[in-house]
Amino acid sequence: MKKNRMKEYVLDAAAFVGGSVLFAVAIDTFSSPNAIAPGGATGLATIVNYLTTLPIGTTILLINLPLFLLGWKLLGWRFLARTVVATIVSSALIDGLAPFLPQYQGDTLLAALYGGFLSGLGLGLIYLRGATTGGSDLGAKLLSRKFPHIPMGKLIMAVDLVIVLAATLVYGTMESGLYALIMIFISSRLIDGVLYGADTGKMMLIVSDQNDAIAKRILEDIQRGVTVLKAQGAYTGEDKEVLLCVVRRQEVFQIRAVIKQTDPDAFIVVSDVGEIIGEGFKHIDKQ
Repeated sequence: MKKNRMKEYVLDAAAFVGGSVLFAVAIDTFSSPNAIAPGGATGLATIVNYLTTLPIGTTILLINLPLFLLGWKLLGWRFLARTVVATIVSSALIDGLAPFLPQYQGDTLLAALYGGFLSGLGLGLIYLRGATTGGSDLGAKLLSRKFPHIPMGKLIMAVDLVIVLAATLVYGTMESGLYALIMIFISSRLIDGVLYGADTGKMMLIVSDQNDAIAKRILEDIQRGVTVLKAQGAYTGEDKEVLLCVVRRQEVFQIRAVIKQTDPDAFIVVSDVGEIIGEGFKHIDKQ
């Protein structure tokens, strides 16, 4: 037990420090020198730094302090413990590394792209260990208690958009907001990549009168598993079978071709899958 706990602490520390260094480079080298405020507490701190020269890391910590106190009261200390540690480490490194990091002030689009890449990679490592850096994530979590009918993703987006709009007004140029949106998009994609890896794909639900033939071809030609779900048509009351198949993105076209050849009148639903764990994909031991 002690060995496992110590291993977890070491992994936490490595992820927090490594992720925070990457995040600090993204902010100090790319986003801040180019007037890009990438949403959340970091974006707000970047605006404050532009107006007052108050260090970005210190400002992030000050912004998060009331959120931590409120979160501690409403969500409990267990939920916040890792986030508080990760936020302190990342804030300290943003300020501590700032004097030693170069400031890129070339092509602003390149700054947004590289800033988004590095911040996404760094935050992904932190999120991977069950922590966040506070800001819009924690703010959205607290807002969701008052507005439970609004999805968390939309709340985070709303908070980020308000900060991006504020930055556009402060910097006095629309380009600043547009570059910030590019950085946010790249960062979010990298975070997903770190958290879920390459094991993202599609889930396909297939309803057909030729289910047996379609399932056989998927199993043999594409070598993907198929699950048969029992269902009932609400209108007709007839018993039906629905095929469930989870595949990689590049395999969707192959399965659609199989279905088209076997039953052109089949009903198909294709949806995104954030992570796939199991045989043929990522093994659960690698989590």
